[in-house]
Amino acid sequence: MLVQAAGLTIHALDRVDLQRFIHAREIAGRAFGAWRTALLSPPDRRAQMLGDLDLPDGLTVDLDRDPAVRLGAPLPPPEVMRLFRLDLVNSGPPRLRPREARIGALPPGGFAAALRLPDGEWVNIRVSMPPPRPWHSGTFLAAFAVMTIAAVLLIIWAVTRLMRPVRLLAEAADRLGRDVNATPLPESGPSEVATAARAFNLMAERIRRFVADRTQMLAAIGHDLRTPITRLRLRAEFMDDDEQRRKMLADLDEMERMIAATLAFARDDAAAEPASPIDLAALCRTVADEATDAEPDKADSISYAGPDRLVVRARPVALKRALANLVGNALAYGGAARLVLAPPEAGIVRLTVEDDGPGIPEGELEAVFAPFRRLEGSRNRETGGTGLGLTITRNILRAHGGDVVLRNRPGGGLAAMASLPV
Repeated sequence: MLVQAAGLTIHALDRVDLQRFIHAREIAGRAFGAWRTALLSPPDRRAQMLGDLDLPDGLTVDLDRDPAVRLGAPLPPPEVMRLFRLDLVNSGPPRLRPREARIGALPPGGFAAALRLPDGEWVNIRVSMPPPRPWHSGTFLAAFAVMTIAAVLLIIWAVTRLMRPVRLLAEAADRLGRDVNATPLPESGPSEVATAARAFNLMAERIRRFVADRTQMLAAIGHDLRTPITRLRLRAEFMDDDEQRRKMLADLDEMERMIAATLAFARDDAAAEPASPIDLAALCRTVADEATDAEPDKADSISYAGPDRLVVRARPVALKRALANLVGNALAYGGAARLVLAPPEAGIVRLTVEDDGPGIPEGELEAVFAPFRRLEGSRNRETGGTGLGLTITRNILRAHGGDVVLRNRPGGGLAAMASLPV
C-alpha cells in the first residue's frame, strides 16, 4: 500500500507539473495575443477589442494611463520567470516590441507586466496561477479506485497465501501439545514450507518415540518392583510382632500406590480416550455425590452450584479423574469442596473448586503442579498422596485445550479454577 500510495503521489505531482506547464503556455500565448491586439488596434477601439477577448482563468488585461508595476518592483521568482518565459518579452520583432516593459511579482505565485504602447498608454497584464487539480479528471479517479482495489485484493491474497503454512504449523503444534499422537502435518507446498513441515513431523516422531521409550521403561520398572514387593508382603505376614507387621504392610501398600500413580502419570492413558459430548454439570454432580459417599462425615461441606445442563466436548473418564482430583484435594487439605460452574463466556467454561483450608503461600501456587511436589508447610503430611494429583489434573485439562490455576481466597481457603473450551 505504501508503494501504491507513493506511485499515485508521483503520478499526481507529475500531473500537477503538466497542468502548470500547459496553463502557463496558454496564458503566455493569450497574453501575447492581447498585447498584439492592443498594439494593432486603433486607439479608439483598443478597450473594446480587449474587452471582447476570451481570456483564460488567471489572466486579466486592461488599458491604463499608469503602469501596474512601479519602477524597482521585485521580480517574480525564478521558477515563474522560467515557466512563462518572461525573459522573451523584449525579444520579438521590433514592430511588436513594447516601448517599455516592467515586470513585477504578484503574490501568491503570480506576476504583473506593464507594457507601454507607442502612444504612451500601458497594457497591464496580471497573471495568477489557479490551484492545481490533480484529481479533476474522472478517468484518473476511476483508475485510482481500480488500482487501489486491485492492490488491496492482491495484498489480501498474498498475505493469506504466505500466512497459511504458518497457521497450519501453529495448529499442528497446538494439536501436538494436546495429543502426542496427533496426525502429522502434510509435507506439501513450496520447498521452504515442505522442509519446515518435514522437520516438524520428524520432531513429533522423536517426541512420540521418547514418550514410548519412557513409558516402556517405567512399565518395566513397575513390573520388576512389584515382584520384590510381593515377596516382602509374604515375608511380613510371617512376622510375630503385630505392630511391625502392620507398619511394614502399610509401607508396602504406599509403595504400590506410588508405583501405580507413577505409571498412570507416565502412560497418560487419558490421551488415547476419544472425545465426545458430555454434560459437564451432570459430571460435577456425580463427582460431588461420589465424594459424599466416600466421606459421609463431610457431606455438609460438599456442594455444587451452577447450571443444570452444560454440554462440552471432552474425554469423559479423563475429565472425571481431573475433577475428582480437585475435589479430593479440597476435602483432604481444606475440609470442604464447593463446586461452582459458570456459564460459558467467549467460548470458555470455568469451574471453581473452593475449600476452607489454610491456603498456599503465594510463591508456591504454581510450584505445586510440578510432579511429586508436596507442600508440608501448608498441607497435612499425614494425609499421604504421591504429589501427582495436580500434575495429572493440569495435564488432562491442557490436553482438552484448557488449564487449571490455584488462587488463595480473600476470606481464607484455596480456589482451584479450571477452564475448558466449549
